[in-house]
Parts: sequence; C-alpha cells; structure tokens
Amino acid sequence: MQAETGYPEAVLKLRDLLNTYLDPENVAIILRAYDLGESAHRGQVRKTGEPYILHPVAVAQILANMRMDHVSIAAAILHDTIEDTELSWEDIETEFGPEIADLVEGVTKLDKMKFRTRVQADAESFRKLMLAMSRDLRVIFIKLADRLHNMRTLGSMAQDSRRRIARETLDIYAPIADRLGMNSMKHELEDMGFANLYPWRYRTITEHLDTMTGHRQEIVQNILEALRRKMDDVGVPCRITGRKKSPYSIYKKMLSKDLSFSEVTDFFAFRIIAQTEAQCYLALGAIHSLYQPKPGRFKDYIALPKANGYQSLHTILNSPYGLPVEIQIRTEDMDVMASKGAAAHWQYKTGTNPVGSPPATAEVRAREWLMRLVDVQRHTGDSLEFLDHAKSDLFPDEIFVFTPKGKIIDLRMNATALDFAYAIHTGVGNHTARALVDNVEVPLSTRLSNGQTVKIITDPQVQPKPEWLEFAATARARTSIRHYLKSLRQEDTVALGMKLLENALNARGSSIESIPEDRWVRFLQENHFTRQEDLLHELALGSTLANIVAGKLDPEANLFRDQSDGGEAITIAGSEGNALSFGACCLPVPGDKIMAYVSSDKGLVVHRVSCSNVREFRKHPDRCVDVIWAPITKGMFPVAVRIVARNTPGVLANVSGSIGRAGSNIETVAQPEANPETATLLFNISVKDRDHMARVLRRLRRNSNVIRVSRVG
Repeated sequence: MQAETGYPEAVLKLRDLLNTYLDPENVAIILRAYDLGESAHRGQVRKTGEPYILHPVAVAQILANMRMDHVSIAAAILHDTIEDTELSWEDIETEFGPEIADLVEGVTKLDKMKFRTRVQADAESFRKLMLAMSRDLRVIFIKLADRLHNMRTLGSMAQDSRRRIARETLDIYAPIADRLGMNSMKHELEDMGFANLYPWRYRTITEHLDTMTGHRQEIVQNILEALRRKMDDVGVPCRITGRKKSPYSIYKKMLSKDLSFSEVTDFFAFRIIAQTEAQCYLALGAIHSLYQPKPGRFKDYIALPKANGYQSLHTILNSPYGLPVEIQIRTEDMDVMASKGAAAHWQYKTGTNPVGSPPATAEVRAREWLMRLVDVQRHTGDSLEFLDHAKSDLFPDEIFVFTPKGKIIDLRMNATALDFAYAIHTGVGNHTARALVDNVEVPLSTRLSNGQTVKIITDPQVQPKPEWLEFAATARARTSIRHYLKSLRQEDTVALGMKLLENALNARGSSIESIPEDRWVRFLQENHFTRQEDLLHELALGSTLANIVAGKLDPEANLFRDQSDGGEAITIAGSEGNALSFGACCLPVPGDKIMAYVSSDKGLVVHRVSCSNVREFRKHPDRCVDVIWAPITKGMFPVAVRIVARNTPGVLANVSGSIGRAGSNIETVAQPEANPETATLLFNISVKDRDHMARVLRRLRRNSNVIRVSRVG
C-alpha cells in the first residue's frame, strides 16, 4: 500500500516510531537512506513476491523497536546494497559518511566468502562474524535483526532450506543474542528455529501448552492477585506480569532432564518489576513468606550478574495449587537491560535513558567476551577449531568465583583452577605453579564451584605442559597453552636435534662444523628440507634418525672410528621444554640412571634404566641414545607413589598434609581399592630430584596412618 507521501506504509510506520525518540535531522538521514536503498533495489523481489526493499525496512523496524541509534538504522536499510546492487562503499561513504558505510560493509563481508565444504563455510563465516562484531557490535545487531526477519518470513523457502537456516539459528544466532543479553530476540529466534527444525514437536508442545494454560488460567490469575496483594501489604510499588513458558524452553527441559510433557510442571513464570534494588530484596522476602520456596532454587543475579550483564533475582515457589511457580524480580532498568542487553548501550547514547540508568554493563561484558574470542582466533589457524572454541563459550553453564581482592571472575561450568589463572591473564596462566581454593592448596586440575575464592601462585620457572590440555576447560586456556607449546617446540626441538646430530657425528669422529657447505645444501635439497632447522626439527621428533643422517652427511668418517664408541652422552637439565618427554611408565627424576629412546611419534623419551620397557628398546640400538642428568637441573618432576593407609576418616587429608609439608605438590590422586581396614591411594606428586623424593617418602613412612609406601614404575 503506497501512501500519499510516496512512502509505503511500512516506511511511514518506521518514521512515526523514529520520531518518538530521534531528532528530526537524524530521522531525515534514515529517510534519505531509504530513498537510496529503494532506488538501488528497484526491480528486485523476495521469494514472498514483495519488493525487496521491504526486507531491509523490516530489519530497520526491529532495530527501531529496540530504540537503536540512527546510524544503525540507516545501515540496516542499506545492509544488502553493496552485495546485491551497483552501490559501492564509496557511494555510501560519499552520501552518509564512513560510519554508516563501514557498518554496511561489515554486514556485507560476513556473507562473501565461498568454501569447499558446508562445514568449512559455516566455520569461516562464524570467524568473520566474530571479527566483525569485535570492530563494532552494531554489525551483529543488524545481522541478528536481519536473521529475525528472515525467520519470520521463512515459510516461502523450500523445506531443506528452512531446516538448514533454523539449525544455524539455534546453533549460532540465538546463543549470540543470549550472550549479548538480548533476551527478547533470543526467545523469538529460538521458538521460530524450533518450529522450523522440528515442526511436529513444536506443534505438539504448543497445543498441549495452550490446553494446559486454558485449564489453569484461573489458577494463574489467583497467583497474580495474591502477589499483587502481598506487594501492596509490604509497600513495594511495582508492576507484575505473568507469562507461560516458551515451547523451546519446555522442549529443552524435557531433553535435559529426560521428562515427558506431563512431567514438566513449571509452565508459568511471573515477573515483578520494582523501582529500586532494595525493593527487589524486600519483594523477595515477601513472596517467600507468601509461598514456600523450593530449596536450592534461588539465584541472585543482582549481586552476581550473568556474563552478559543480566541482573535479576530468580526463585521457584511451591504454590497451594500443586504447581511450582517461577518468579523473577528486577528493577525497570534491569528489565530494559534483560530485554535489549548490549544494544541498550546505543539507546543510552541517544540521550533517552532516564536519570540514574546503570552503565552499559551488558555492552562492556559483551566487549570483554569478544576480545577474548579475538585473542583465541589470533592463535588458532584452523577455522573449525576456532568454531569449536567459540561454540564452547556460547553454551556455558557459568560459575562465578572470586579473586582474593573480591573481583568476580565468570567461568564455564567444570572450569579448573588453571582456567581461572588464564582468565586472570595469559602470563599468569603460563606460569601457574600452585593454586589455593578457599585457602587450601589444590591440584591445578581441581574443578571450581560457585562462590569459591581462588588464589594463584606463579613461578617464572614454570611453563605450560602438554598434560595441562587434558583438564583445561575454557577456550582461552586451551588456546594459550597450545600457542605456548607450539612456539617453544620449534625452538626446543631444533636445539635437541642439533645435539642428537652432533652426538651421532662425534661417534663417527666427525662434527657438524666439519661438513662442507655444498654437502649440506645437496643433502637438504635431496631430502626436501627447506632449511637446516627443518631437518633438526625432524631429528628431535624421531621422524628421521640422527645416525642415518650422520652416515649420509659424512659417509667416510666411519672408516676411521670404532663404531662401538657412542660419543658423549646428551645432558638433560629439565629445561628442554617440549623437545623431550619423560616416560609415563617409569617417571624418571634427577638422580635416577637414565637412557633415552627416539620414538617415531613422541620424539626423544627419557626412561629409567630399570624401566621394564628398556629391554624392548635395546632391540633397536639405532634409536637408543645415551643421556645423563646435568649437574644442576631445573623444574619439578612427576613421581607416582602408592600408599597403603589405614581406612579412617580424614586419612586422605592427613596423607596429603604430609606430602605438602615435605615441599611437594600433588598433581593427581586416585583410590583404586579400599576395604574396611585399609585404603590404597595412588598419588602423582612433583619433586625436584631423587633426594627430594626420598625426603617425601621418609615423611610419609613416619605418618602413623601409613602402612606401606612405595614408588611406582
């Protein structure tokens, strides 16, 4: 329908809404953007048959309902012009300036790349989405609004396309809206995604929900009236709303708790919107006196906001009607933030926020999250790995823990003390030596719980170990560990490869320096090595054997030397980083007699001479290397200790205390067997050397609860 002014009805509706909160000159800019967009898209139609320009107008309307700034809305109207019309960035920049042009280009760049596989396309698109968001969050607001309108008009698409878009919406866009605190958009995206991905399930739950709501409408009204009376009695001015839960939230609960629809009882939720934070807590006390609260179901997101800035009090009550009732209590400002999240930041910039509005907490937290993701992607070369990291951060069951100074750190569920260290700073994580949780020292692999206080003690001598990857839970920690290991590995392996080759040549009466330059060049070319460092790296990893390379580099040398002379032993100081590893079968420590085996998949692995595997290794003498401990070693070395103790209350803490007092850290502990009289405990502890290990074992033997103690391996 075309209005008398020449603008379609949808544009006039948008204009009227914009006039309620934007200055006239900014509304004029948006109308100019419409004129340019309408001209550029003229002749284009959507699958619904309507003119294409009505889609970007609808996207702009969604953003205007969120009271976004004029720059976002103008960019929304133009968001498809660079990709689908003759308009360029320069055209938009000339007409509207670089800010609007950059936003349009940011949205455009998300859809431009083509890839070999669908999975790869999804992963790389997601990486681009995160990068665009990090530059200006308004890019993702426009993209989310674009997706929301596409979902509203998805009925015109083929079934396969509907399912693909719906799955992408549930996997990517709804979680992003949630992470940004945009709950209203999240719920609509979820329900429409659910309806298109699983239409029968959606229809069945909706029909049951409508029937249930009809039967219980009187009960809901009675609860609503009781809540209003109670708020009047305690003098809390507020508004109270009731709502039924969404089909998708019920479906998720049925899946996660393995319930049938009839077993789901909390279909109804009420929201109390008070004026001040103090009134929220007063309202909470009042409703807890009205209906009995369910134990363990209260959450205070006002004192401990969610990672996306969401604040509210949540509680579940037992009503007299046999139905549990969920209640959320928050202020008006918190309600705005809960609905719009990070997007509320741009509403505040327009000057329409009331006096005393809170700072844009959601926007700040969203920005921090994005910066963490950008840091992750910087150190992640593979798009699929980045997508895996990012998704793990988009679906967090979050916990909140404290630093010793009281700062709140939010982590995903199952995060460890090591994850906490990396959340503080990458440098702290990389040099984490010990962790104290509520003033008790714990292994770095300890899973954290809500409300704990964590203190990290660092040591510049400590560096990330490959085994840290086995228990690190957050993307930031895992990426930082991998990056550190990768950067050290090349340097360490080149140095070790040099030692191995020098040792092999010395055994032949030769040396690296004695090999002519032209022979080096010829050998590297014939064996497809770009640089000498690449060869040394392969030697350290065991992919190429040093004595074979030595024979090819100096084939005449073995004519002049007795091959039974193996050359000088390689010294091990514990500072070789990831260039070598220590056998998990015997866990050698400084002071043990040792040898090394060049494994084709692990590189140089150090074993105790008494290790049960050494006899097998000796069958391959070309892979065996003489090694000795350096006079001064660095770092701590793992040792496995088996303890048989009296099975009394507190025995684990008692034994752990003995280990700690001997100056050793506990890495892991397990209890493989127990009976009423005794318990067998397996500790992995860290020691400096064999003497230190002996001191730990002596202290354990003096413990009255310990019956036997022995080293394993």
